[in-house]
Amino acid sequence: MRQTVGPRRALPEDAERIAEVFLAARAGMTYLPDLHTDEETRHWIAHVMVPGNEVWVDGPDGDVAAFAALGDGWLDHLYVAPDAQGRGIGAALLALAKERRPDGLDLHVFQENTGARRFYERHGFTLVELGDGGGNEENLPDAHYRWRPADRNA
Repeated sequence: MRQTVGPRRALPEDAERIAEVFLAARAGMTYLPDLHTDEETRHWIAHVMVPGNEVWVDGPDGDVAAFAALGDGWLDHLYVAPDAQGRGIGAALLALAKERRPDGLDLHVFQENTGARRFYERHGFTLVELGDGGGNEENLPDAHYRWRPADRNA
């Protein structure tokens, strides 16, 4: 039986598997334009995203079935492989992201990604504003969400 080990910090050698998760998760988002080849995406993940962010991975037996990339106060990416969705892995990574950024997190999600929007709302994120997509590479309408910890003095 496969066991979930729990989130761990991504290593450079995880970049290939992170790219597989990213590509598989986005393949189901049929509204996304094809802007980059898979090879370009793999290069970007290995040489830009992983070294330039605080990246965490999680999955059964220490495999990479999901990842979260954190920037300064931002959750830049959270992707779960389609065959691993619904098992709590994304929620575990989101909880870790909140621990790592205790002052709060912001994120952008495509407006059309209603499943992700519901996920973030269930986990305490509130909608800040809807955008027209002018700020993202895909030029697709997006939603800015924010999570702030509850007032600890209340």
